[in-house]
Amino acid sequence: MADERVKCEASAQQEKDNDGDESGQKIASGNGEAAAEDQSLSKRQRKKLLKQQKWEEERELRKQRRKDRKQQRRLQRQNHHQEEEDRGEAHSVRKRPRREVTSSSLKLVVDCSFDNLMLIKDVRKLHKQIQRCYAENRRSSHPVQFYLTSLGGQLKQSMDDKDKGWVNWKDINIKTEHYSEVVAKEELVYLTSDSPNVLEELDQKKAYIIGGLVDHNHHKGITFERAKELGIDHAQLPLSSFVKMNSRKVLAVNHVFEIILAYLEKGSWREAFFTVLPQRKGAVAVGQDGATAQEREEEDSDSDSDTPEQTEKRT
Repeated sequence: MADERVKCEASAQQEKDNDGDESGQKIASGNGEAAAEDQSLSKRQRKKLLKQQKWEEERELRKQRRKDRKQQRRLQRQNHHQEEEDRGEAHSVRKRPRREVTSSSLKLVVDCSFDNLMLIKDVRKLHKQIQRCYAENRRSSHPVQFYLTSLGGQLKQSMDDKDKGWVNWKDINIKTEHYSEVVAKEELVYLTSDSPNVLEELDQKKAYIIGGLVDHNHHKGITFERAKELGIDHAQLPLSSFVKMNSRKVLAVNHVFEIILAYLEKGSWREAFFTVLPQRKGAVAVGQDGATAQEREEEDSDSDSDTPEQTEKRT
């Protein structure tokens, strides 16, 4: 039995040795084939193969170089634009004298308490008008003390959604309270076209209120009624004394605001009106006799067509 076990182990070892020899022969054969294949390539083909390998190895390096060049070009463009802007600013500073700014103690208040009377599209129009008021006051040579009162509801939501930077506005007083809680009652003057009082001069000690309402004439006279209910002064701009218009005398919030800024700068209602009023309003200058230039021309034309007898009767 022992002899048979020894024989079996010897046989198994012989088979393992044979398998090893075959594997070694296969490896040697494979290496030989590769060497033979390499030797079969021409010098030009080997050179091309090496070049391809090098190309693949340097792929990431080329990609990084492209990124670096792109970044460099971007920085060069930015530097070029900045240089142009700096030259332009330097030129404008040399060309224009520094504007003198004289702040006014007069207060202009936009009353935003009509939020529930407007559709959202009109609230957004009011938002744009307020933006215009803010911008014009910032660039004015005679900026006023600007107040927004009763801010909330749809208007505040529109400002939060469309103009998040409004919270950083400068030189403006933004209040959630009603204007009657912010400014002393004796200082208040509500500007409304329905008032029988005509504003001839601006009082620097007063706070003039502009109704923040875009309603397309759905709530006529509401600002006048509010002023009477609170028992505060009210007045209308002297528009009829200087301007004849095709439309109603109701002006947008920013137009009233800009007219007052223009009056503070120019000292003339006539110049202020015609500087600000849009052409679509059909504004025509009114003379001292209350007639427009066109009406006077028509009267002159009628006079020229009179007979000598008619002229003699008038004289």
